[in-house]
Amino acid sequence: MTCSLFDFFKSIVDDINSLEVNMTGSIFRLVLSMVLGMIVGAERKRKGQVAGIRTFALISMGACLAMLLSIYVPQVYLGLKNGDPGRIAAQVITGIGFIGGGAMIHMKGSVRGLTTAAGIWMTAIIGMAVGIGMYLCSICATLLIMVTLVSFEHYEKKRKMGQESKVISLTVEGILTDIEAYKEVLEESGVHLSTFFVEYDFEHNLTELNFMVLAHVYTDLMPVLSKISGVRPTRKLTLSSQLDI
Repeated sequence: MTCSLFDFFKSIVDDINSLEVNMTGSIFRLVLSMVLGMIVGAERKRKGQVAGIRTFALISMGACLAMLLSIYVPQVYLGLKNGDPGRIAAQVITGIGFIGGGAMIHMKGSVRGLTTAAGIWMTAIIGMAVGIGMYLCSICATLLIMVTLVSFEHYEKKRKMGQESKVISLTVEGILTDIEAYKEVLEESGVHLSTFFVEYDFEHNLTELNFMVLAHVYTDLMPVLSKISGVRPTRKLTLSSQLDI
């Protein structure tokens, strides 16, 4: 009984590690690729990205299945023993670019989602690696992705690395012809003024200002807004990532 149970598990392990595509090995690879994709997707969802656990799991499984199909076709059909097993899988690299492009959001002055797009591309490669049987390499690659996304984020935050574009819009009383006071506030706060737009409302004696600024990604801009509102009597003050003009 013990021997037969041992033989049973040994046959399963042999099927999983087999170079040929079989039912047991295929199911194991699909499940493993799904789990690894879910790990990366959970981190991206934690950051508020649209592409999350389900998206990354499907991408990883799809790439894995494409790799299995690439191996299976020349394995089964006679006359294709010398076929190229990487031909179908190669199209995954091209096709995944469309999904990665969809994960990026382009706004005036900034592009968001590059990290998620790169994660999608890397997850697809991990799925392909699982499909071909490189289990340990796939797991290590997933761990390295998590190190890159989590640990390096803390490092960037600590070092205050990277800048992003923001728009500070305010409506002040009177017709304003000099913005030097606002420039001084931004400069003292370590915020770079890229450009600005002015709109005069002579009927209501108001001036609308739009400052496009560059600030460190992890800079708290709330104190800056407080200082700006104190320069002149302010009717309205907003902070956003996009300017609609």
